[in-house]
Amino acid sequence: MTKFILRRLLLGALTLWVVTTLIFFGVALLPGDIATEMMGQAASPEVLTAFRQELGLDQPLWYRYLNWLGAVLQGDFGTSLANGREINALIGGRLWNTFQLAGAAAIIAVPLAMGLGIASALTQGSLLDRAVNFIALSLVSFPEFFIAYVLILIFSVELGWFPSLSQMPSDITLLELIKIILLPALTLTLAVQAHIMRMSRAALLGVLNSAYIEMAVLKGVRPRRIVLHHALPNALAPIINVVVLNMAWLIVGVVVVEVVFIYPGMGQLMVDSVQKRDLPVVQACSLAFAASYVVLNMTADILSTLANPRLQHQG
Repeated sequence: MTKFILRRLLLGALTLWVVTTLIFFGVALLPGDIATEMMGQAASPEVLTAFRQELGLDQPLWYRYLNWLGAVLQGDFGTSLANGREINALIGGRLWNTFQLAGAAAIIAVPLAMGLGIASALTQGSLLDRAVNFIALSLVSFPEFFIAYVLILIFSVELGWFPSLSQMPSDITLLELIKIILLPALTLTLAVQAHIMRMSRAALLGVLNSAYIEMAVLKGVRPRRIVLHHALPNALAPIINVVVLNMAWLIVGVVVVEVVFIYPGMGQLMVDSVQKRDLPVVQACSLAFAASYVVLNMTADILSTLANPRLQHQG
């Protein structure tokens, strides 16, 4: 198991390095001139040249990449071009806000989806099973921004229960935070719950159709004990995998939701930075999203392997 974890860590580090390389060169090769964008069309050629030299844009691309990579490995993401602030301080609070939103969505989505999946599996073919599957597939077919606007229309415009804009002052209370974060979290919940629900249903049905479950039924074991002590533990590996992967999506997929609700997270910061051509901030946000996804992906592999002893022998 130790060798398996080390292999996953090395593979994750390699993946993250490839992602950082693609991020840097992809952002650097974007069309347009950052100096002209920052200084304005009326700037003289001398001013533009001096600005490029100040940013190091006159140096070869490979040299800039090595300098950027070396600084990132030391935890230094540079300085924002838009406001001159240190990027580490700029993204710290935004990253925490994004984790708060993703965590709130996970707290709602995971128990709800697993509960519906288990109930659907235990009542296979019933009206409840058909209704849960129909609603889940209907919701997952809609894009996040559509779900967000429908929720805003119902709960903000018509009912007035929750704010449509997620403004978060520094002295916010816990109750105010819940009120502000609920609609964005509910949007993410409706977007991801179908995947978790259907995987929970499929994994549990696969185990319930096993021979040892039939033997337990014939011996008169209570249905609750069969599900909790025999079926569910053996169905955990794929369920854990899809839950953690959807948590990774919650973190990296919040961009659209944050933009709709003007939520002060990493997604909103990255969109604003793209509009301002603040490339160092765009690179830092992209790297933070990529690192979160890679770490959670490795976590999914490790947890699903720990939950299934057969995978440990195969690894």
